[in-house]
Amino acid sequence: MTRRRRNRTAQLRSERGQTIVEFALVGPILIVLLLAIAQGGIAFNHYLAVTDAARAGSREAIMARISSLSVATIQQTAKDAAGDLNASQVGVTVSDPTDPTLQTSGSSVTVTVTYPYSINLLGWVVSSGNLTSSMTDRLE
Repeated sequence: MTRRRRNRTAQLRSERGQTIVEFALVGPILIVLLLAIAQGGIAFNHYLAVTDAARAGSREAIMARISSLSVATIQQTAKDAAGDLNASQVGVTVSDPTDPTLQTSGSSVTVTVTYPYSINLLGWVVSSGNLTSSMTDRLE
């Protein structure tokens, strides 16, 4: 009987480092996956900010038709609404709201906001480009 116990004890001792080895193999993959999820969340947050900026700029452009605001004011309103994005990298284009042909009821104005993004995983760029959102409002 003592012989069995010794074999069982030897068997347990031989498997002691198995968990550490498995974690060493799987751990880096899990960490990269966690970083990818975080970077994707940041890019989605930036997309939401770009969409909100386009909405705010479009609303301001409709008001510009009534109160004669300039295109620069509309662009600044969109940049201010972009939240925590770097305002120098936010691009805003506006169809001219002061054009007399656009000031009739039922005409629309479009504001397009772009912002560059890049998803990096441990120094490797996985994806990059521009986040773009356009909003069109109609003068009623």
